[in-house]
Amino acid sequence: MRIFKWTILSMGLLVLTVFVTSCNEKQNKGVKGKLQQPNVICILADDLGYGDLSCYGQTKFSTPNIDKLAAKGIKFTQHYSGSTVCAPSRSALMTGQHTGHTTIRGNRERKPEGQHPIKAEDFTIAELFKQAGYATGAFGKWGLGYPGSEGDPNKQGFDTFFGYNCQRLGHHYYPYFLRSNQDSLVLEANAGQKTGVYAPNLIHDKTLQFIEDHKDEPFFCYVPSIIPHAELFAPEDYMEKFRGKYDPEHAYKGVDVGKKFRKGPYGSQPESHAAFVAMVTLLDDQVGEIVAKVEELGLSDNTLIIFTSDNGPHKEGGARPDYFNSNGAYKGYKRDLYEGGIRVPFIARWPGQIKAGTTSDHISAFWDMMPTFADMIGTDHPENIDGISMLPALTNQGTQKEHEYLYWEYNPVGGRKAVRMGKWKGVQYDIRKNPEVPIQLFNLEEDPGESNDLSAQYPEVVKQIKAIMKEASTESPLFKF
Repeated sequence: MRIFKWTILSMGLLVLTVFVTSCNEKQNKGVKGKLQQPNVICILADDLGYGDLSCYGQTKFSTPNIDKLAAKGIKFTQHYSGSTVCAPSRSALMTGQHTGHTTIRGNRERKPEGQHPIKAEDFTIAELFKQAGYATGAFGKWGLGYPGSEGDPNKQGFDTFFGYNCQRLGHHYYPYFLRSNQDSLVLEANAGQKTGVYAPNLIHDKTLQFIEDHKDEPFFCYVPSIIPHAELFAPEDYMEKFRGKYDPEHAYKGVDVGKKFRKGPYGSQPESHAAFVAMVTLLDDQVGEIVAKVEELGLSDNTLIIFTSDNGPHKEGGARPDYFNSNGAYKGYKRDLYEGGIRVPFIARWPGQIKAGTTSDHISAFWDMMPTFADMIGTDHPENIDGISMLPALTNQGTQKEHEYLYWEYNPVGGRKAVRMGKWKGVQYDIRKNPEVPIQLFNLEEDPGESNDLSAQYPEVVKQIKAIMKEASTESPLFKF
C-alpha cells in the first residue's frame, strides 16, 4: 500500500513538473524553440550614409568589423530611418511610430541643454524590455528630453544612461561634461580649450562595462554613437593613419574661441577628409570591440547585435559626402526625404537564429523595431504603433508581413513629406509655401536615384499617395505645417 501511495504521489509530481515546465516554455520560448531571453545590442551611428560602409559599396576606405558583422549575419538593402534628422528619427525608433504620429517630428531645442521631450505616456522600447525583466542601458546621444524632463532617459525605461543628453552639445567631441544618469560628470581634462578626453572613447568604455556587469541577466544595450556627426574630430593616433591619403584636402573654418565655443557651432578642421575616415574607422573598431566583448563573455548565441544609422550623410563641419559617395546610388542628404536622406544601412547578427551572409530586400523602417523586439521576447505588441515585426525576415522563419506604405514628414526647410508604397516613392517639398505643391513620383525599382518624375504618367498612383499623406498624419501642436 505504501508503494502504491508513493507511486501515485510520484506520478502527480511528475505531471505537475511537466505542466510547469510547459508553461515556462510557452512564456519564454524564443525563435527556433530555444528557452531564452536574448540580449539585444542596438548600435546607432550618427549621420552615417548608406554608402559609408565597405559592405554597402564604400571604396575609399574600409569598415572591416562592421563588414564582418554583415558576413556573419544579415544585411538589409531597403531599410529606412525614422526621419531625416536626429531627434525625430530616434523618436520613431523608441516609440514604434512614424513621424506622422510620434511625439517628436523635428529638432526642437531647449536652452541651455537638451531638446523638447517625448511624453511621459510614450511607451519606449526600453520600457518594453524593462517590463520583461531586462537591464537597460543607453550610451551616447539622447536628444529626446532635457535633464529631469518627462523625456529624460531614466524616465523612459533606461536604468543607466551615460553620454550627451543634448544633441547640440553632442556636436563636440571634447565636451566640458557628460551626463551620468542624473549627475553631471565634469571632464577637467577638457577645460578651456584642452582636448584631454575624447568623449566617444569614454562612452565606449562605459558600454563595455555595462555588458560585463549584466552578463548573467538579459540586457538591452542601446548605443547611439555621435560618430560621424560633425564636428569632424578624431584622436591623433587615428588621424595619423589617414593624414595625406585623401588629398586634395578640404579645410573647414569653424568656431574655436569665444562665447559660442563648444556650445553648438563646430570647431575648425583643416583635414576634413582624413578626419571623416578616422572617425568612421574608430566607430568600426568600437563595433569590433563590442562583438569581441560579447564573444569573450560567451554570450554570442544569445545576443542580437544590430547596426544602423539615424539618417543620411550630413554636409556640415567640413564633411563632403560627394567626395566619399556617402549616399551610394541615392539622391539627397540629411534633411532630404529623397532616398539619400532616409535609406540607411541595417545589419543584424544573431548566431543560430540569423543565417550568416544573407541579404534581404524587405522594406522596413525604424518603427518596426518595437514589434520585432516584442515578438522576439514573447510580449504583446503595444497599441497605437505603426511598425510591423520583421522577425520573420531576420530569422527566415514564417511569413513576413509587408507594409502597405511607409510615411515621413519633416516640418522645417519648407515642409516635406514622403511615402514609399511598394516600388513607388512619392515626395512633396515646400508644402508650407503651397499645400497643393505637386507630388513627385518615382519608380524605385527602375530609378533608385529618383531622377525621373513619373507623376504625369501615373496620376492614379499620385492620388493614392496624396491620400496617404493626408491620412497618415495626426496634427502636432509643436510641428505644424
